[in-house]
Amino acid sequence: MSRYLQKPENALKRANEFIDVGKPARALDTLQEVFRNKKFTYTSSESIIEPIMFKYLDLCVELKKSHIAKEGLFQYRNMFQLVNVGSLENVIRGYLKMAEERTEAAQQQSSQAVVDIDDLDNLATPESILMSAVCSEDAQDRSDRTILLPWVKFLWESYCQCLELLRVNTHCETLYHDIARMAFQFCLKYNRKMEFRKLCEKLRKHLEDICKPSTQTIGVSISKPETQQLNLDTRLHQLDSAIQMELWQEAYKAIEDIHGLMNMSKKTPLAKTMANYYQKLAMVFWKAGNQLFHAAALLKLFQLTREMKKNITPEELQRMASHVLVAILAIPLPSAHPEFDRFIETDKSPLEKAQRLAVLLTLQQPPTRASLLKDMVRLNVLGLASSSLQDLYKWLEIEFDPLNLCNHVQAVIDQINADENSLLKQYSQALQDVTVVRLIRQISQVYQSIEFTRFLELAKFADAFYLERILVDCVRHNDMQIRIDHKRKCVHFGTDLSESQREDRQDGPTLQSMPSEQ
Repeated sequence: MSRYLQKPENALKRANEFIDVGKPARALDTLQEVFRNKKFTYTSSESIIEPIMFKYLDLCVELKKSHIAKEGLFQYRNMFQLVNVGSLENVIRGYLKMAEERTEAAQQQSSQAVVDIDDLDNLATPESILMSAVCSEDAQDRSDRTILLPWVKFLWESYCQCLELLRVNTHCETLYHDIARMAFQFCLKYNRKMEFRKLCEKLRKHLEDICKPSTQTIGVSISKPETQQLNLDTRLHQLDSAIQMELWQEAYKAIEDIHGLMNMSKKTPLAKTMANYYQKLAMVFWKAGNQLFHAAALLKLFQLTREMKKNITPEELQRMASHVLVAILAIPLPSAHPEFDRFIETDKSPLEKAQRLAVLLTLQQPPTRASLLKDMVRLNVLGLASSSLQDLYKWLEIEFDPLNLCNHVQAVIDQINADENSLLKQYSQALQDVTVVRLIRQISQVYQSIEFTRFLELAKFADAFYLERILVDCVRHNDMQIRIDHKRKCVHFGTDLSESQREDRQDGPTLQSMPSEQ
């Protein structure tokens, strides 16, 4: 090393001279010497080293050298994490701000809002090389690829490096979680689904590491309430981001993490946090097509809101009660043969899956449609719901009136659909399905056979294919004996005497038992 560079400040001066003559790579090499020389780094104060670090990172960003930035940041962390954590935080935030600003500038230069590459960590796949060889790419596409893509990749690498840098650093916990949230925003802004999955996996691995007994003594400890709360808040951000990106599997994994963190904490989570949790859980269950647990989550949310919210208005209470009531009524009618599940070989039995989901809702045992209806009446959800929806409950669950059932229900569905902003519109199809099954069950108790045209008149919102599908489903679940006679265009209901396979339970309005059930 030359005599000229025997002091760190001289290295900074020399680097600036290289920058002035347009040689940023030489300038970066000069500053790298400072961090590689142990004599400099351990004898110099932060007032001398911090400006050098900022210049070093500025050059790394300009030259897109994320691996060299990582080397400098690790050295800087080792020097100042115990003596001046504020300086370390300033440097890391400054570095990420520079990378974000350059990426935004590149995005404005490019006409593309997002990068159409599946995986930033694996840009040149055999498929992409082959595609570029056979596809004619116009100048704009090439410019987008060369301008925006390298910056998006650089920014992604920067977030990952900073998270690795701080993952077990007890002095920079808040900064670590801030960076995690910044990385979620990055994935949302540039629609990076693959990177979002990798980020979730990385954070899950970091959480597992700090939960191990060996790390409790040397770094971040999950036993501290502050650490638990920071991790919980980050997982809630993760859940929000997963829902916005429609990555439902990641959303479900985030829910499991959140539940695990809430169980770990000795303090009861805030009511606001729990309300947010149940709301998101209901949304994920709906997207997964699990209407039973969707309704159970909404009922939990209703209970919590009514208990905790002091200034709740009657209108808000009615809106929530109506939502819970419709969600429960829209649950498909259960099969009368749940014991058949035992004969189907799957990885997990339906009961095991249901118990696992019940744990997420802090329920002792999995809910059923009947248990939710009972709880809804007990908690006065029915009394608080709007009068038209109370009538809907009466027609579907209490009264036996097959001739007018569909007319009554369709009038309520039309009323729901008339409101453009109504949350209840999503349940219209499910309510129609439940109504047709109710109609089939009621008609089967009155008639031995019925003409298909007459059946369609009674099921006013069903066409022939829709009605036939529901009839077949009723037989497939072995709930009923039904035979469709296409030649005579009629439907016959179970009169065959056979050993009863049904569980002996009444579900909904019933006039009499079928011969096949006696």
